[in-house]
Amino acid sequence: MESHRTTPRLNPKLRRIGIVALVAAAMAAAAYFELALCPMAVVTGVPCPGCGMTRATLSALHGDFATAFRYHPLALLIVPLFATYAVAHAVSYIRHGVSQIDKIVSGKWVDRLLILFIVVMIGVWVARFFGAFGGPAPV
Repeated sequence: MESHRTTPRLNPKLRRIGIVALVAAAMAAAAYFELALCPMAVVTGVPCPGCGMTRATLSALHGDFATAFRYHPLALLIVPLFATYAVAHAVSYIRHGVSQIDKIVSGKWVDRLLILFIVVMIGVWVARFFGAFGGPAPV
C-alpha cells in the first residue's frame, strides 16, 4: 500500500507577511550598508533624478534636515508619500494576496499628481546640474 505523505502548508497570510518582511529587510540592509542601487549612477557616473533620496531620508531620520535637504531637496515631501503608498500596497497584499490599493487610490487626480511629481523631480535634477540646491547629488 502506497502512503501519500503531505507536507504541511504554511498559512497563505503568514507566507505573504514573510515575503513583505524579506523585501523590507533587503531594502533596510541596502540602505544601512549604503549600497549603490541606482543603475544610472553605477553605469554612467551621473546621478539620476532620485539620487540622494535614500541618504536624505536617513539624514532626516537622524534629525539632520539640512543635510537631508542637501542630499535631495524633495525627499521630505516625496519619501513620506511613497512610504505611505508602499505600506498600503504591502497591507493590501498581506490581506488579499494581491494589492488592491489601485482600486482605492485611482483616478485622474492621482495620475496628474504623479505627473507633477515627475516634472518637479526632473526640474530639480536639471537645476542641480546648474548649481541649485547644492549641485548634483554625490555619486
